[in-house]
Amino acid sequence: MAKSKQPKSATKKPGPSVIAPPIADPGTAETPKSGKTKRASPTARVFPVDTRFQQLARRAGGVPRDKAIERAQMAMEDVKPAYEEFLGREVTGLAELVKNVEAGHDEPGWLETATFRARQLRDSAGPLGYELITFVAASLCELLDSIEAGSECNMESIVCHVDALMLARQKSYRGLRPEQVPELTKGLQRVVKHVTI
Repeated sequence: MAKSKQPKSATKKPGPSVIAPPIADPGTAETPKSGKTKRASPTARVFPVDTRFQQLARRAGGVPRDKAIERAQMAMEDVKPAYEEFLGREVTGLAELVKNVEAGHDEPGWLETATFRARQLRDSAGPLGYELITFVAASLCELLDSIEAGSECNMESIVCHVDALMLARQKSYRGLRPEQVPELTKGLQRVVKHVTI
């Protein structure tokens, strides 16, 4: 009968012992002067916070969801005429600014002003249903941000975006979604890609 092999660790002679530093117990804290340890609280106390908003959200009554959505849509319809005036002012102002820069009459800070106006259009048009304006303004923002970051200032690409904004604010285009005008949206994406590379 063959002898059974014992594990190697059992046949080795014990080596020098290594003393490891003690591992601190998470429930203890050492005081710096005495080196003695104090027992800390073994567990953290978790308690829920009940804010005023949460209390109001749980209360009985209130407006049903459908009614709230209907009211919000009516409020947005009331805001649209004023927004259309704002939209016209911003797009016209942006077009005039770009026209001056193109003619060589650029003012200091024109890029920041153009970026600010483009961001306003991008951030405000979508909730009111002007998705195409949001898309064009977002594309213009990307272009202007790349110029601020050091890309070449290609005025043709900026003018192209401003022309697209002028088109998108017309009544026949105002309510369209970007996928409904693929030639326009793909063209703008190609322009941005070409300039920002």
